[in-house]
Amino acid sequence: MLTKHIEELQKDLQTLVVHEEKLNALADAVLHAFNSDGKLLTCGNGGSAAEAAHLAEEFTGRFYRERKSLPGICLSIDGTLLTCIGNDYGFDEIFARQVSSLGQPGDVLIAFTSSGNSENIVRALVAAKERGLVTGLFSGKTGGKCRGLADFEICVQSVNPSAMRIQECHQLMLHALCERVEVTFLGL
Repeated sequence: MLTKHIEELQKDLQTLVVHEEKLNALADAVLHAFNSDGKLLTCGNGGSAAEAAHLAEEFTGRFYRERKSLPGICLSIDGTLLTCIGNDYGFDEIFARQVSSLGQPGDVLIAFTSSGNSENIVRALVAAKERGLVTGLFSGKTGGKCRGLADFEICVQSVNPSAMRIQECHQLMLHALCERVEVTFLGL
């Protein structure tokens, strides 16, 4: 079983190079936000929430090298806030409501959704555009309902279009994004 997973992932990883230009441009947008006193907001559901949290913490904590803390905030983390918004406004609004209160022009929102069909991600991207944020999307398959809503879209086409394989590819790309931001930020 492990051999099959490794073989599939190797095939998928080789296809990711088509996203390099968009990934670099998204990293540059994140770097620009940090250098302009802006912040990075991230969001996702389930395993995609874990990806969103991972990306935010790599900046607020550190990725690879010592540097100052950079403002990465994951909108998927606060259970009290999520259940408050979900209860009062519905689950579809849990991220849009936070983007509307925390997002400022020039900030960046990066959303993760394996299917591209999460309504709360669609609404978060729309709210971000309305507030003047730069938007990035990590999705899979066809990009779903989120397709066309973000400034920078990275849609993983996997030989095994399950969420697990798409998320594994997202992990590699979010680490590449972190590396580019960190190296450039430190002037290396």
